[in-house]
Amino acid sequence: TPIKSSAASDVYKRQIPMSLSSIMSSFNKNIDSFTVVSGLKKFMTERDAKAQYGILGGKVDTLTSLPLSINIAFATALVPTISRAIASGDKETTTKRVSFSLMASMLIGLPCTIGMMVFADPILHLLYPAQPEGALLLQISSLTIIFTILDQTINGTLQGIGKVMIPAISLGCGMLAKLVINLLLVSNPSFGANGAAIGSVVCHMVAFSIAFTTLRKNIKLNLRIGNFLIKPIIATVIMSICSLFIYNVLLGIISQALATIIAIIFAMVIYAISVVALKILSKEEIFMIPYGQKIYKVLEKLGIYR
Repeated sequence: TPIKSSAASDVYKRQIPMSLSSIMSSFNKNIDSFTVVSGLKKFMTERDAKAQYGILGGKVDTLTSLPLSINIAFATALVPTISRAIASGDKETTTKRVSFSLMASMLIGLPCTIGMMVFADPILHLLYPAQPEGALLLQISSLTIIFTILDQTINGTLQGIGKVMIPAISLGCGMLAKLVINLLLVSNPSFGANGAAIGSVVCHMVAFSIAFTTLRKNIKLNLRIGNFLIKPIIATVIMSICSLFIYNVLLGIISQALATIIAIIFAMVIYAISVVALKILSKEEIFMIPYGQKIYKVLEKLGIYR
């Protein structure tokens, strides 16, 4: 029937761009595979070049991908939620849900980014004690985390409002930028493999910029710069200073591995306390969190929220 045919057509219109985005994401990772080793071989041996690529593609990419799994729930949940709100013409719900999801992504991505940069060397020593090389590569690549996490959430929204081609287009532009930077920097001895890490950062910055610009043109966002950017930065700085202090104090008393684990645990606790103390989330936003009402009641009893 015509109705079934139309529904099937809509499904294909969504599935094809989403599949294209997945294919491009895989191809994006492969850019390093055919540019890094060939570029590094111009000023080092093939063995050393492959070792550098192994650090980049093995250790660094694995570690910077871990925080994305935490945020994927927000991006996945947005698609049906936004689709329903758009279909019913509920612009208020759309604004609130998208704004909260972006806020949550910022609160997840920013500490992961800075934490990975600050503790790059201890983390590598903890996870790869026999071969802990690659701290600078990890520090540079950590900058991709915040842009990728925000982009993940934005792409979920864009798919929900029917802008299914934008994620593929934005990633395609980012990939082109990465390819150019890789070709220019990796073969330069001053950059080497770090050039590929810089290329990845630029790739995700470009993809995020295009996606975010499109989002703002289609949805009204309720993001106050103080709560969305300034306060999370303050909370992250507090977390970094305190956890680094704890790490340095413990380092002379216990093993580096144990000091790293304790410092990371303290970092998470300190960050959570800072987010609450700075009142980054409003009452309504706290209610959107799982068990939000119970959490708010506790915060009320503590006199933090009234």
